[in-house]
Amino acid sequence: MDQLFTNLRKAGISWDEASEVTLEVNPDGVTTEQLKVVRAHGINRLSVGVQTFDPTLLETIGRTHSVADVHALLEKARGLGFNNISIDLMYALPGQTEDSWLQTVDRAIELQPDHISAYGLKIEPKTQFHNWQKSGQIVAMDQDDEADLYELLINKLEKAGYFQYEISNFAKLGKESRHNLLYWENESYLALGAGAHGYVEHQRYQNIGPIPHYLKAIENEELPTRKVDRISKNEQMEEEMFLGLRLRKGVSQSNFNRKYEVTMQSVYGEAIERLLRDELVEWDDDCLRLTERGQLLGNEVFAQFLLPKDEEAIR
Repeated sequence: MDQLFTNLRKAGISWDEASEVTLEVNPDGVTTEQLKVVRAHGINRLSVGVQTFDPTLLETIGRTHSVADVHALLEKARGLGFNNISIDLMYALPGQTEDSWLQTVDRAIELQPDHISAYGLKIEPKTQFHNWQKSGQIVAMDQDDEADLYELLINKLEKAGYFQYEISNFAKLGKESRHNLLYWENESYLALGAGAHGYVEHQRYQNIGPIPHYLKAIENEELPTRKVDRISKNEQMEEEMFLGLRLRKGVSQSNFNRKYEVTMQSVYGEAIERLLRDELVEWDDDCLRLTERGQLLGNEVFAQFLLPKDEEAIR
């Protein structure tokens, strides 16, 4: 790690304490010495993959850390000067009960992280969870029960002083993830390293992986990109709505008009009217945002902002 960050500096990539520089870690996957090295190089934020504080569920989902590991890591990190720590939680896990989830949220709050991300489990094809589901070893949680856990989360964290700034993300004042806000505000970001994904000048690209293939391309003085997709104007506007509506502040109408040189109403007027009638979105001054009900039905709302593939269809 020391060599990595030293070479980044030599290559002209610089940052300071005003920057947000995040390292993602598992509770049992980083040593004290490694934490000292990255902190000395200016890494000032940790994102810790906790998932749950229920030991039985940790074993069920194949995590190797213990609850004690989480406490030990956060104590070490604070002692080494990390003053911006985020933890990731998951709900709708196989066998998770309401009581288990409430205990996990309470344990998270007790640790006083600066930021909490919480995501419902989605069982994707070709994953171990999918195999277990097919064999009858696990049963996916009912959507209504999952929604109940989500509402409990929001209420608990709000009372504990965490502001929900995005559907799945909560922060203390000033500790919102600046890195992730770039995604949700549909702004550009660079991809550096094997397998990384970037978005620049309306092009989404993926770097070559694994590492030996990535390095070989660089040694041959070639761009180490595997795939580049040009994002049409219609797709850009779709993503502006999908991603921006995940934020509690919503999507700025004036910003939309400026970025795409077309008014939000001329593109989405009918869809917005339907969603307003169904009380799934609301206006907050210049911004269109999800209502509390809309947050629970986010995917249904987002689907209303799909546009024709033919870019000429929108003027």
